[in-house]
Amino acid sequence: MIPTTRVSQDVASSAHDRVYRALRARIMYGEMAPGAALTLRGIGREYEVSMTPAREAVRRLVAEGALFLSTSGRVSTPELTSERLEELAALRALIEVELSSRALPRAHMALIDRLTSINGTVAEAVARRDAVGYIRANLEFHRTLYLRAQAPAMLAMAETVWLQLGPTMRALYGRLRKTEPPHFHRLIIAALKAGDEPGLRLAVRSDVTQGLRLLAS
Repeated sequence: MIPTTRVSQDVASSAHDRVYRALRARIMYGEMAPGAALTLRGIGREYEVSMTPAREAVRRLVAEGALFLSTSGRVSTPELTSERLEELAALRALIEVELSSRALPRAHMALIDRLTSINGTVAEAVARRDAVGYIRANLEFHRTLYLRAQAPAMLAMAETVWLQLGPTMRALYGRLRKTEPPHFHRLIIAALKAGDEPGLRLAVRSDVTQGLRLLAS
């Protein structure tokens, strides 16, 4: 027979993980604006959990830089300075260019077809002016490519950067008023088809930095 305390711990852990994953996705995909405030009570009500799993989920997200905890105890999504945006853009360039380079030798036609299909979803989101759909599909495009690198630690670092950028990417999308899918995605796909590593590295670097630098300027 499993002890009651063990069952309670497992339930609490499951609730914490569920809230953490849900909030993480919402932040990463830009469903929350920069500076949006959250409360433990509000999180608990929304996800129907007690304060403990809500607190643990928030603590984890603060540690990842996805949420900001002020000295007064206020929890909010980060409002990034121009300097911080430049830093994160540089990190994306370093990490994601390396991931793409490592993925290139394993870029079979099935992967290229999948990336082309995802880019179609990106275009549809742009046409609908769907910011969250655009961010979600855009990150799926990059994640699908980088999974072929077989470098899980490096990919986890990239996802942490995406997480910190999520709310700001939503603001960026609104400012740029995009009407076309990212031009550099087509260059990435073309470089993969050609086995062109320098071209791939340049296209990925341009894609992950251009928009952020426009926002920072």
